[in-house]
Amino acid sequence: MGSLETERTTTGWAARDSSGILYPFSYPLRNTGPDDVYLKIICCGICHTDLHQVKNDLGNSNYPMVPGHEVVGKVAEVGSNVTKFKVGDVVGVGYLVGCCRNCRPCNTDNEQYCNKRIRSYNDKYTDGNPTQGGFAAAMVADQKFVVRIPNGLAPQQAAPLLCAGVTVYSPLNHFGLKQSGLRGGILGLGGVGHMGLKMAKAFGHHVTVISSSDKKRVEALEHLAVDQYLVSSDTEGMQRAADSLDYIIDTVPVFHPLEPYLSLLKFDGKLILTGITDTSLRFVTRMVTCGRKSITGSLVGSMKEAQEMLEFCKEKELTSMIEVVKLDYINKAFERLEKNDVRYRFVVDVAGSNIDG
Repeated sequence: MGSLETERTTTGWAARDSSGILYPFSYPLRNTGPDDVYLKIICCGICHTDLHQVKNDLGNSNYPMVPGHEVVGKVAEVGSNVTKFKVGDVVGVGYLVGCCRNCRPCNTDNEQYCNKRIRSYNDKYTDGNPTQGGFAAAMVADQKFVVRIPNGLAPQQAAPLLCAGVTVYSPLNHFGLKQSGLRGGILGLGGVGHMGLKMAKAFGHHVTVISSSDKKRVEALEHLAVDQYLVSSDTEGMQRAADSLDYIIDTVPVFHPLEPYLSLLKFDGKLILTGITDTSLRFVTRMVTCGRKSITGSLVGSMKEAQEMLEFCKEKELTSMIEVVKLDYINKAFERLEKNDVRYRFVVDVAGSNIDG
């Protein structure tokens, strides 16, 4: 174990500008503080948010930027106050690395809604230094924002759960949608959507996937055990499914009309937005008022929910469908993700890569 006072540097793959192309980049890591965990990164999943951020699609990107917020690593050092983890543990770091700890969200285990939350990359710590993500050799994080990866859950399988998994677990948990017998919809069968349908099925729900095309129908019905597959442009099929769903988890991260999906909801049904876009979404108010339906949103999940979700996935043997790649393939992976050419999540094998390119 190295000295707690020794300044470190590490190498990651960073975007330099809105082209989104990543290159090897060396940068300092803060010293391991009393509450910190220093981890050597094993792997990191690629999220659609990474694509938005490296290309400045949301208009808030700062460069150089090392993306990646589905981080799994092995603990190499812990600070003097750390009691939850020890050297050698396999742990995860997700969307958050900081919060104010004093506001209502923070005091109710909803720190992802803290107005002073600090994201794991493209953000700044309270001292003004930039946060950098998981496509790198190492990371330092406060123990509050580190979760334990359950024994028996492979690191490559755990990585997508730290964003995609908790993003669907959290609304199911918060809105009381974990009881069996519900009829749920998943809008968009991508990285988040495929975990949504797996979790909903594990809770005993009848699950309908709603997609823009037939391309994934056979795979969804035969390999993912979806109960029903709807194509949003199939007017007759959508009409037959009207008033049939208790909830829809909307994972689509680009502009799309809401009316077709609101019509699928039962009385008191919920349309839960989880995809991030800076484009306004419009709907006709009577689609909501005439059925007392709700349009709401959910942002990833809390640290408490993240740990619960990992244990749930271990218990139910839920896994992501992943494609494992090396760091030198990451730019190609981003290109393919932009074209939706992945089933269903890329995971970068950081430890097995030549980090310097």
